[in-house]
Amino acid sequence: MNVTRYKCSVLVVDDDPGVLSLLVAQLSSGFDVVTSATAEQARAILAGRSVDIVLSDLQLPDESGLKLLDSVRRASPRTARVLLTGTARLEDAVDAVNHAQVHRLVLKPWRAEDLQQTLGTIGRSLLLERSHEQLLDELRALNAELEQRVAERTRELEEALVQLEEKTRILEQMALTDTLTQVPNRRAIEHTARKELVRRVRTPSPIAVGMIDVDFFKQINTTHLLTGGDHVLAWLAKVIGEAIRATDSFGRWGGEEFMVVAPDTDTAGAAVLAERLRSHVEATRTQYNGKVIQVTVSIGFAVAEAGIPALCDQLQEQAASALKEAKEAGRNRCVIRCLGEVPVA
Repeated sequence: MNVTRYKCSVLVVDDDPGVLSLLVAQLSSGFDVVTSATAEQARAILAGRSVDIVLSDLQLPDESGLKLLDSVRRASPRTARVLLTGTARLEDAVDAVNHAQVHRLVLKPWRAEDLQQTLGTIGRSLLLERSHEQLLDELRALNAELEQRVAERTRELEEALVQLEEKTRILEQMALTDTLTQVPNRRAIEHTARKELVRRVRTPSPIAVGMIDVDFFKQINTTHLLTGGDHVLAWLAKVIGEAIRATDSFGRWGGEEFMVVAPDTDTAGAAVLAERLRSHVEATRTQYNGKVIQVTVSIGFAVAEAGIPALCDQLQEQAASALKEAKEAGRNRCVIRCLGEVPVA
């Protein structure tokens, strides 16, 4: 399949003819652009054809752009939703994320290259998802074909099975990797933690599980938009990877949280590791759109000393509780908890 020849379709909804003309001029080279002046017209278009991305102004003559995007989310969850607004109010950003679950927020006046980059990123993600689905369909078809040929073409079947196993391995790896940060996702890091807990049953040893959360991440999204927030998360994953030891593992737990699994690590070792992570993040900077961004993190670790039985859910719950304590105590700090003992700050 060659997805590079496919142009993503964009439905632009704005009641200002000048804005519509400008957006069509800026986006037509890379997208199949359809326009609408009202939410009602937009719904009529969506009822008659599929659209990859809906780019809607916040203020429409017949209803709020947020209401339109929320209806798009419910009717067509795979359609990407982008809100265009000139108000830049925090309440609008919160409603856009929490209710309409928009993928991006674009502020007026926008830079053409920034808008093209934003929609291009969304479009590539949609095309990648579509290619993954098609690859799965191709694999199913290949399995059916192999079943028909197995009796008479054993050698060809063996060659096809080698190809199938390789593609399956790639898909499995993709299923265990967070697409934004390119580190293990929640499913993968939880699996790592459970494997380490099984190992320590055979060979008693301490283990530490940590939760890392970015301080004031909503402010980063508000200041630098969601694309800036994505940049910070991808950068932070690299910073965490630099600070942990070779024997440790980490992955994206969800949102702006990361989970660390540190085998053979007691309470003192967890305190050292947590502080190294915290201080390394605090001392490091990144840049986005020419602006320097500095973040801090709050960290909570749960430790099971050698010989102390522990379950994965138990360690995760204690680490999350320690993280909550760190944030409530002022953020940019670490809290270590040992199972069965009082918290250690």
